[in-house]
Amino acid sequence: MAVYVSNLVINCGTDFFQTFNLTNTQGDTSFNLTNYSIASKLKKHPASSSSTAFTATISNAANGTVGIALTSGQTADLKPGRYVYDIVITSSTGYKTRVIEGNALVREGVTT
Repeated sequence: MAVYVSNLVINCGTDFFQTFNLTNTQGDTSFNLTNYSIASKLKKHPASSSSTAFTATISNAANGTVGIALTSGQTADLKPGRYVYDIVITSSTGYKTRVIEGNALVREGVTT
């Protein structure tokens, strides 16, 4: 499976949610995520020792639909600026695959 790049915009002090649909690289069909788990983190840069974990979910395994979310409290704790993130799936045998990665622009708001 190829790594898909998707850049995000996250507004400080608001709830954030993004949905992705994973497809197979051969044939344009949905990637079946039955018996997979998922994890996702946001960091200032890849080597950073601190991170913010997204709540990562597989909302429809058969159709390859996944989602990542942050609460308004989590986004309020982020400093505005550029970050990196990725989403990793793990098979039932323990094989890990990075499926999505990208930059995230965290923007400061006026109204909280």
